[in-house]
Amino acid sequence: MGQIIMDNGIGLRHIPVMPNQVIEGLNIKPGGVYLDGTVGAGGHSFLIAQKLDKTGRLICMDRDAEAIKLALERLRGFSNVTFIKDNFANAKTALAGLGITGLDGVLLDLGVSSMHLDDGARGFSFQQDAEPDMRMDRDSGFSALDVVNKYSVKDMTRIFVRYGEERFAGRIARAIEQARGVSPIMSTLRLADIIAYAIPRAKWEKTKHPATRVFQAIRIEVNNELGVLERAIRDFTDMLNPSGRLLIISFNSLEDRIIKNTFNSLVEPCTCPKDMPVCICGKKPLATKITKKHIKPDAKELAANIRSRSAKLRIIEKMRTDTETT
Repeated sequence: MGQIIMDNGIGLRHIPVMPNQVIEGLNIKPGGVYLDGTVGAGGHSFLIAQKLDKTGRLICMDRDAEAIKLALERLRGFSNVTFIKDNFANAKTALAGLGITGLDGVLLDLGVSSMHLDDGARGFSFQQDAEPDMRMDRDSGFSALDVVNKYSVKDMTRIFVRYGEERFAGRIARAIEQARGVSPIMSTLRLADIIAYAIPRAKWEKTKHPATRVFQAIRIEVNNELGVLERAIRDFTDMLNPSGRLLIISFNSLEDRIIKNTFNSLVEPCTCPKDMPVCICGKKPLATKITKKHIKPDAKELAANIRSRSAKLRIIEKMRTDTETT
């Protein structure tokens, strides 16, 4: 998630999260092939494209048509950039269609973007009134309206717990069911009020709106954000060329947990008991960690872009096989 600012009257310009850390982490080869799987408004992609020469190639992918439009404008001066409107979960198939089977680096900047939050009409935010939509891909037929007006109390409770880690999930789900019995929930502000009133005032968090966790949970459900993440990580690792790197920026503990655990399984895949003197499972490491722990934005960036405060960056590098090192 980055900050959106005006760019000298040209239009919106994206200030990406941890730009220096991302470019350093990618270790860009001028003639390499790189994928930005969540291009957004093109902030990270612009920095990557600047590092490539005429033999290099950048693939920009996003499921949001409006994001692609912004990124096209942002990167209009580069001739070696290809745009694909699709979910990064489908990258392996999409890139194969372009004849690309190997990548030197992949970047994923997960979660909702400032572009989504700042456009009240998209229905992601409880700070502006609109229909609860929350679709990153507006061609999708399923939206937040379906969740809050059609899901059972049991299903709403499940996603509020799983994707929002909301302790008052059941109370909120019942309050939503009661409210929609009066009239369909067609307003983000009404939804936020329903959630807030369902949570005891004494339990409101000082630094978060009481609807924050539930809005996150609904957004994750609508866009299936976690359901494709582990498989995508494994697909990208498979596609990386030797010494290629995979960088992922996450913004909540649910995403980061999947990334951390999947990275660990790629770096240390052995399933033998800890007391086994030698490995007999035969599973070999596929990657090494470039960062032992996650990287966070520095104080200067936090001062300039408060929305980056929850960002975490993790990086792995594809290992060379025995055949490739001999």
